[in-house]
Amino acid sequence: MTTASVSRPAEASGTFSLGGDLPVHRLGYGAMRLTGPGIWGPPADPDEAVRVLRRAVELGVNLIDTADSYGPFVSEELIHKALHPYPDDLVIATKAGLTRPGPDEWRPVGRPEYLRQQCELSLRHLGLDRIDLFQLHRIDPKVPPAEQLGELVLLQQEGKIRHIGLSEVTVEQLDQAREIATIVSVQNLYNLADRGAEDVLDHAERANLAFIPWFPMATGELARPGGPLDSAAKKHQVSPSQLALAWLLSRSPVMLPIPGTSRVAHLEQNVAAALVTLTDEEFTALADSVGA
Repeated sequence: MTTASVSRPAEASGTFSLGGDLPVHRLGYGAMRLTGPGIWGPPADPDEAVRVLRRAVELGVNLIDTADSYGPFVSEELIHKALHPYPDDLVIATKAGLTRPGPDEWRPVGRPEYLRQQCELSLRHLGLDRIDLFQLHRIDPKVPPAEQLGELVLLQQEGKIRHIGLSEVTVEQLDQAREIATIVSVQNLYNLADRGAEDVLDHAERANLAFIPWFPMATGELARPGGPLDSAAKKHQVSPSQLALAWLLSRSPVMLPIPGTSRVAHLEQNVAAALVTLTDEEFTALADSVGA
């Protein structure tokens, strides 16, 4: 294992081109945790949330993932407050398709008119004319996929969306969606301790689609003191969270981890994971020691 030091460590994670025309550094930032408890309402410290976003960009992060449902809209509004007017290379990915009746409650709604409404609201809240990556947060089982994705295609044709992505899908659903729309990314639950989406990741890699793992550190389980990565992290003088993220970056060239946090110090630690390089032996040993 080797480490290096740069002022913009996210750049060391390498680059992936979304849709073949939108390059981003592979280690991004997920803005879900900038909201209140239960991903509901404003954060306890809005000023720190703004500092986190600005510091992420300073560290070389140019992919920020959010959603209309985070808050709702709190995350998008904080991004606008902190970063608008946006740097030319910054890609903001947002999502629609989950409604929020209350804290920690998520319900899929994929009606075309609803998805259009949420896209329009995200454009307004983010202060954008076009959303670079607009992701269907969940496929609504009550609405034909052709209607849900078809509306996103219409929004794309109207210039309001640049690229379309999916979230939490199977290989079969991904293939079906690609018959309706040009899909450039898929965002599924995946981390060192939970590799249930391995088949989707492999499929995405073969098709050169971005794979954006959510809960990349198992909601902190992999990063906690005394956790499954603790001893290996101490041995190599890095944090468990850095080790978990370094493993993801090593797993596939299409992997785009988006670790989230509401604190600058934690952000800086996470982004420094891009400076950690695993040997093939270390990569395999970590996978074997944690299991899935």
